[in-house]
Amino acid sequence: MIQHLVTQRRASVRCVAVAVLFALLGATALLGPLATDSKAQSVEVTWGVKIPVRDGVQLNATIYKPDPMPEPLPVVFTLTPYTSDTYHDRAWYFARNGYVFALVDVRGRGNSEGEFDPFLQEAEDGHDIVEWFARQPWCNGKVAMWGGSYAGYDQWATAKEFPPHLATIVPAAAAFPGIDFPFWRNIPYPYAIQWQTLTSGVTANFNLFGQSEHWIQVFSRLYREHRSFTGLPELAGNLTTKFDTWVAHPQQDAYWDAMSPSDEEFSRLELPILTITGHYDGDQPGAMEFYKRHMQFASLAARQRHYLIIGPWDHGGTRTPRREVGGLVFGEASLLDLNTLHKEWYDWTMKDGPKPEFLEKRVAYYVVGSDEWKYVDSLESIASERRRLYLASVDGQANDAFRSGVLSGEQPGADVRPDSYVYDPLDTRPGELEQEQIQDYLTDQRFALNLFGNGLVYHSAPFEEDTEVTGYLTLVVWLALDVPDTDFEVAVSEILQDGSSVALTQDRMRARYRDSLREPKLVTPGALERYEFNGFFFFSRRISEGSRLRLVFKSPNSIYVQKNYNSGGVVAEESSADARTAHVTLYHDADHLSYLELPIVR
Repeated sequence: MIQHLVTQRRASVRCVAVAVLFALLGATALLGPLATDSKAQSVEVTWGVKIPVRDGVQLNATIYKPDPMPEPLPVVFTLTPYTSDTYHDRAWYFARNGYVFALVDVRGRGNSEGEFDPFLQEAEDGHDIVEWFARQPWCNGKVAMWGGSYAGYDQWATAKEFPPHLATIVPAAAAFPGIDFPFWRNIPYPYAIQWQTLTSGVTANFNLFGQSEHWIQVFSRLYREHRSFTGLPELAGNLTTKFDTWVAHPQQDAYWDAMSPSDEEFSRLELPILTITGHYDGDQPGAMEFYKRHMQFASLAARQRHYLIIGPWDHGGTRTPRREVGGLVFGEASLLDLNTLHKEWYDWTMKDGPKPEFLEKRVAYYVVGSDEWKYVDSLESIASERRRLYLASVDGQANDAFRSGVLSGEQPGADVRPDSYVYDPLDTRPGELEQEQIQDYLTDQRFALNLFGNGLVYHSAPFEEDTEVTGYLTLVVWLALDVPDTDFEVAVSEILQDGSSVALTQDRMRARYRDSLREPKLVTPGALERYEFNGFFFFSRRISEGSRLRLVFKSPNSIYVQKNYNSGGVVAEESSADARTAHVTLYHDADHLSYLELPIVR
């Protein structure tokens, strides 16, 4: 969401501010107006409409209606903290295509009254907005929502209040508080203060938000001077945010739980839902968490009304797809017309129109490398095989991309030397690689080739044929540490025959949360334990014949990730005074099988 999400896979840790800005606006502000037809439907705009909610606060809306409008119509609205004018082109499109569209500023932002408290306010306000629209003479009693990122999240928040007239939601790239924002896998990123600066006060601070040089400078000072994470607002020059409140809740707990549907509320959600996300959407973990929980707890009938689209898109591409993302160029099939698809969805769910042709089955996913969409009934039905590649090395040599370990289909023997690396939180050399924006973040190899002794690298044998890998990877490793806590990051890439690289997916883990994201448990130094990484991003790619897979396993040491100083204390309060060097040993013998598991599609 923003990011959130912060970005797009690699950029989610290396936050390219301009790319994030593009994402926040759903791409329309930077791309220019959507194409229009001078002979198309005229639109009547009413600015400054006040919507009263239950506590007397009045929220501001801009209403777009077809002109003429001979009969009441369904209403679609976006609830946004970025001020309503940023979505003007979307509103104009839907008003010209048979819907009343409303842009509503969230409480405390734009021209709405009240105080903005991110995520906490949208559920009840969303409910009251739906019911207010349903009572208007120009509404036929059916209300829907549109939007992505934060405006994807607040669709779920509104739905959990069960407003009677909410007919459908279409959440794109929805952030899930406590799952992927303001931290992912319980590891925060300083981007949170950048986003809160964008949304401080009542106006949108887009220029400051998008000044990447400024944020690189702020994050680098925190990193180089080894200040505690709690000191970030002072460095950013903004003490007005909810940053301290967020830092006080560093893991999934009741504070974050209250913002999204509970298990019981998921079980009661019966309305039609269309979820949209992308392979490189920084908010994919949130969007997919909403989807999976609804699939887990909802009735069979409700599950059959929930459709999922996973395209080859970044965060902004979930609303306005582009062929180029992070150095990759996709085929024409990737350019799905999402405006048209939304209209067809609204027509189907609110006007008794036909089902959108694109939705052949309940899950649609794009295969990168073959430029095709595939359709299945469920995520679980995609993979036909789970293939294990075992981590191994020769004499413990796995610390370099040019002297790497291997990913092998053969299980290792008993007498095998483990691999090891050193993570020193006071080593600031990695931060020197992050002093510029990395535009081609999906193909750039600088971080894999410059580990500074902090990490391990494993390569597979060349693939013998083109192979589709679709779904979620799993990594199991046996580790021993000499510190009570540290962080891990694993990245998997395809290495083509010409030596170029394509990022596929990644995962992270804070050691204290190895067993549960809700209950921290410090490591016993020296103890050998099994760690399972099961939070990878979903992806789909046809791995080319002759390509190899590369797995990089390290401890994150980046200006874009909260630094763990390994002391086992409150990480947000740690600084150089608490720093401990971590020596990490990875075992991969017959009694301690470490492996990467791939979902293969035949």
